[in-house]
Amino acid sequence: MLDFTGTYTDQYQLTMGQVYFLKGHTHHTAVFDYFFRKLPFEGGYAVFAGLENLLEILKDLRFDEKDIQFLKQLGLNKDYIEYLKDFRFTGTVYSMREGEVVFPTEPVVRIEANIIEAQIIETLLLNILNFQTLIATKASRMRLQAKGKMLIDFGLRRAQGAGGYHASRAAVIGGFEATSNTRAGRDFDLPVSGTMAHSYIQSYEDELSAFRDFAEAHPENTVLLVDTYNTLKSGIPNAIKVGKEMEQKGQKLKGIRLDSGDLAYLSRRSREMLDEAGLDYVKIAASNQLDEHLIKSLLDQEAPIDIFGVGTSLVTGQPDAALDGVYKLAFFKEEPRIKLSETISKITLPHKKQVFRVLDKHGNFAGSDVVALSEEENPQMMFHPSDPLKHLSVGGHQKEPLLQKVMENGKILNDSRSLKEIEAFSRERLDKLPKEYKRFFNPHIYKVGLSEDLKRERDRLIDEHKVK
Repeated sequence: MLDFTGTYTDQYQLTMGQVYFLKGHTHHTAVFDYFFRKLPFEGGYAVFAGLENLLEILKDLRFDEKDIQFLKQLGLNKDYIEYLKDFRFTGTVYSMREGEVVFPTEPVVRIEANIIEAQIIETLLLNILNFQTLIATKASRMRLQAKGKMLIDFGLRRAQGAGGYHASRAAVIGGFEATSNTRAGRDFDLPVSGTMAHSYIQSYEDELSAFRDFAEAHPENTVLLVDTYNTLKSGIPNAIKVGKEMEQKGQKLKGIRLDSGDLAYLSRRSREMLDEAGLDYVKIAASNQLDEHLIKSLLDQEAPIDIFGVGTSLVTGQPDAALDGVYKLAFFKEEPRIKLSETISKITLPHKKQVFRVLDKHGNFAGSDVVALSEEENPQMMFHPSDPLKHLSVGGHQKEPLLQKVMENGKILNDSRSLKEIEAFSRERLDKLPKEYKRFFNPHIYKVGLSEDLKRERDRLIDEHKVK
């Protein structure tokens, strides 16, 4: 795992922390909610990712000696710096499970900790959860369009610096099956995949010799890049020659890769040529600026592509590039807190809260989540967050509480799950989401509403602040 210490934060977290320290607020518990306001990619859902990375970092988070020396240079109060020398996160975390299908405005994570701890971890939390949730959601959209075809992450070289490391992890949660990222494969126990680049073939005097030497060196995993010179006149014929030579040795050519040109046309012609040569078992892989739109288009054209290698659009989250997740104070000094705004959608929800997923009679998602006070067990009505005339009875439905305690006193409560387990859970949850919310274009809007008690408390605080 990459190295994270206490200075992996924004400076204003530390400057606010100094005020809290000097005013004696170190023992006052704060409650913050993490949520996002808008779904990425004009989609109908998001896939929550990054939680287990976050918890692992929080349990060991501290300011090391290099951090302390740097904070001294910034002119922070010396007593505050002494406090930070012993900093540990000792708070409690409630969260939805990693891989859960999530929607705008509902709390996905709740942090309960002393105000300085809760403030210092804000940037770290947003950095990890926003990015991995964005990438897992992008990957999930591609998985839905890929119709069972294999998806491989090729994005490290196009990622924004070290972001490619966590992008590979998040891609697997969203449904990818392997990565070219060797370091992520090592740290996250992911299948790694990689064969050759055009430069390898260019380094030889002829393409056929390059193919033969590669097959000799990697007889169990020979995938030949066939578009360096001319796909149909050179690349495929040479791949067929090597494939037939491998058969004579009791080996099999695993696949060919197309990286340019008209992928639908070239894949069809390549399939025909391979089949005519008796190499119907050879897989066809495609890469080159793929995203969910192009994957959908290729498969709508019945392109016989077995494997998609996706890079830039996956690991950079194109076209959205960022999830607008936020971290807002909801409770402090045993009092509910609210942030007001002229834009009603930006008014925050006070109090400690729970989120209930409403289920239909088959146990599938019924299209509604209810945000309620944490002590509520079975809200009967849900109200639109900004339109007082819209409400819905949910009293006759089974409801599933989504926020569970995952860390207490800075210690992780549950054993970590493998990425395969997280991906399987996410797939299971996505299967429970009705098809209209997974439509590629114009998906249905999933309802997120407030319980009657929470709405009453929010409205009360709004009225109180108006008086002030």
